[in-house]
Amino acid sequence: MQKTAGIHHITAMVNDAQRNIDFYAGVLGLRLVKKTINFDRPEVYHLYFGNETGLPGTVITFFPWAKQLKGRIGQGQVAVTSYVIPKGSVPFWENRLRKFGIEFTSTIRFGEKYLKFNDPDGLQLELTERNEGPTNSWNFGGVHTENAIKGFGGAVLYSAQPHKTTDVLENILGLDCIGQENEFLRFKSEGNVGNIIDIHLNPTVRGLMGAGTVHHIAWRAKDKEDLLKWNSLLQDKGYYPTEIRDRNYFKAVYFHEAGGILFEIATDPPGFSVDEPTDEFGKKLMLPAWLESQREELEETLPLVKVRVLEGDE
Repeated sequence: MQKTAGIHHITAMVNDAQRNIDFYAGVLGLRLVKKTINFDRPEVYHLYFGNETGLPGTVITFFPWAKQLKGRIGQGQVAVTSYVIPKGSVPFWENRLRKFGIEFTSTIRFGEKYLKFNDPDGLQLELTERNEGPTNSWNFGGVHTENAIKGFGGAVLYSAQPHKTTDVLENILGLDCIGQENEFLRFKSEGNVGNIIDIHLNPTVRGLMGAGTVHHIAWRAKDKEDLLKWNSLLQDKGYYPTEIRDRNYFKAVYFHEAGGILFEIATDPPGFSVDEPTDEFGKKLMLPAWLESQREELEETLPLVKVRVLEGDE
């Protein structure tokens, strides 16, 4: 059976691009690995944040658009994005969140402690310590390698039909169900990052797409051949996947699972160095070849943004 290694990336919607950069780069210490545009709506940025090289399983991406309405987290969505941090780094992150005036709470789930907080647009985030996962060598502001976010710990899904979402995770994506605790059902993939998925069995309200919500979650495919096999399997199972789409840094198919969540399956290659060297990541607006002729117009339309160390965080 085909099995995904886990989460490839998570994509969310927010209002303000600079505020988004200040939080994910400035506060959380992630690297802006790619500044590009939404290929389907070129007047909107597509910002990618991850570890130093943007490895699959570390990257969260955003469509920042000031005009979009506020969303509501609920059924049919990724409710919580979990990040994994090095063992012993919880006190550092508690102090850092306090430093920037970010309210947080602590909770225990499946024996793991989670620090739970929201980003400025209302996206629900959490940090948990684990030994597994690659060390993040990116240092920025007050965040250094010994405390830096490694990548995704996983995600919490709010499904309108949890048993059907379970079926996709187990019988399409190849995750293993490893336990239930209260209202959570836990699944694990083979990878060492982005590998823990919890389904909340009793979500209350229906989710509304908009700023402060996750647009989709993407799962890892080894390569295009692997993606083609999943595309065929999805068609056979009646999930009506899209055609394979070229996203420049990966190829992907999309489908809605029966619980209402938009799933994507994306290839690990070619990665973010396909159009610029690693040491130049995030500095320049990168455009696909078919939009390069519109560069001047797009640069005039898009707001000016920059990665900056926040005041007092030298």
